[in-house]
Amino acid sequence: MRFMVMVRATKASEAGEMPSEALLTAMGNFNEELVRAGVLLAGEGLHPSREGARIRYAGDRRDVLDGPFAETRELIAGFWLIQVRSLDEAIEWMKRAPNPFEHGESEIEIRRVFEAEDFGPEFTAEARAQEDRLRAELASKA
Repeated sequence: MRFMVMVRATKASEAGEMPSEALLTAMGNFNEELVRAGVLLAGEGLHPSREGARIRYAGDRRDVLDGPFAETRELIAGFWLIQVRSLDEAIEWMKRAPNPFEHGESEIEIRRVFEAEDFGPEFTAEARAQEDRLRAELASKA
C-alpha cells in the first residue's frame, strides 16, 4: 500500500522560514532510514503558498487564483510518499519522524493512495493498459 504523508503548513512555513541545520540533519537521517528500509518513494518540502496558484474548475471554466492562501492549517508544507503494508505501519514510521517544525506544534496527515484495483470495473482493461504504459515510461525516466 502506498500512503501520502502530508506535513501541514504553519505560519512560520508560510512566512518562508527555513529549517535549522539540526532539523535538516534530523530529517535527512530519518529519510535515510526510510530509504534503507525500502519504504520511501518520494519526499519533498514545498515553497509557501504565496509562490503558488490554485485552479478552480466550474464546468468548462477555469479560474486561476494566485497565492497566498488564507487558511494555513489547510495548506501542505511538504510530503512523503511511502510504501508499507498497512496504515498502522505508516503511523509507526511517521511517529519516528522528527517534528517538522522545531518551535511549536506540527501536524501530519496520512492518506492511502488509490491503486488500480480500488476503482473496480469502471477501470477498464484499456485504462489499465494505459496506466501501465505511463508508469513504465515514468520509471524509464527515473
